[in-house]
Amino acid sequence: MAQKAGVSPMTVSRAFKEDASVNKETRHKILKAADELGYVFDSTASNLRSQKSGFVAVTIPSLNNSNFADTVTALSDELAEQNLQPLLGYTNYSLEKEEELIEQFLKRRPEAMVVTGHRHSKRAHRLLEKAKIPVIEMWDQPSSPTAHSVGFSNSAAMRDFTAQLIKLGHTELAFIGGGPDSDTRAQDRRNGFLEAVSDHGLDPSRLINTSSTNLSIRESQDAMAELMAQFKGAKTILCASDLYAFGALSFCQRASIEVPETMAIAGFGAFEIAACACPTITTVDAKPHEIGQKTASLISALRNNPTSDLQSTNTPYQILMRETTNTRF
Repeated sequence: MAQKAGVSPMTVSRAFKEDASVNKETRHKILKAADELGYVFDSTASNLRSQKSGFVAVTIPSLNNSNFADTVTALSDELAEQNLQPLLGYTNYSLEKEEELIEQFLKRRPEAMVVTGHRHSKRAHRLLEKAKIPVIEMWDQPSSPTAHSVGFSNSAAMRDFTAQLIKLGHTELAFIGGGPDSDTRAQDRRNGFLEAVSDHGLDPSRLINTSSTNLSIRESQDAMAELMAQFKGAKTILCASDLYAFGALSFCQRASIEVPETMAIAGFGAFEIAACACPTITTVDAKPHEIGQKTASLISALRNNPTSDLQSTNTPYQILMRETTNTRF
């Protein structure tokens, strides 16, 4: 390719590294020659010398969750402005899989590591604590963080949400989601629900645990049927996600249970399905786009000014009262 561009191999190498010693016209000629030849610059050796890989490792629990997709999109857009690219790993809510991905990523020398959530295996904790790069836990605000954090408290958000519904007159409450084998954020939300009902002296026993981390709408309909069979006095159903809430709403519509006149329903996540459902579903907007943006901003700050002090960035959430809870009992 150097021959085609009429320059030396060293000039080609400097051009791909955007060395200031290569003028604009020469770089354009080299890049044009590379494009014509289908050449892709191998930066491995250069990265080893500079100890800069150009990527940020990111683990997320799910590829089909629109909230995580929004977060990764915002994160990617912001990282691009730092000339960084995300290297994405999918854990399927498994701590063991996350541990494996963290180890694999760290071997590739990322410039930062982003993990979703604050619960990890013991070995993953050790790997993250000993990583000599910025490590950020997003989507949570843990009381005992392993690393820097960007997000909000899922338990506090659900506690606030439940308390607002109680103030509106919803006192016969039940909850779908959580359980020891479910997504840790669903567990935190269930804990927040329990805190709120206990604080108000209400019955905390109406719980349907879910063992699946990716509960489908059909499965959530089954969960609603189980709840109705066990707890006939329940009049307001809070759910760990909007998908659960949509499944509960679908069950009620098939069973001719009027929502919200006879049964109120609320979800979490502000998914598109919640806004498009009929009636629209009351929910909590976790601002996933902002989580991605602030995570990227923190990466930039830590790369420019490394610190041993853990940084905690809170992101807002918004309670959206909609049609499925607009009636007092």
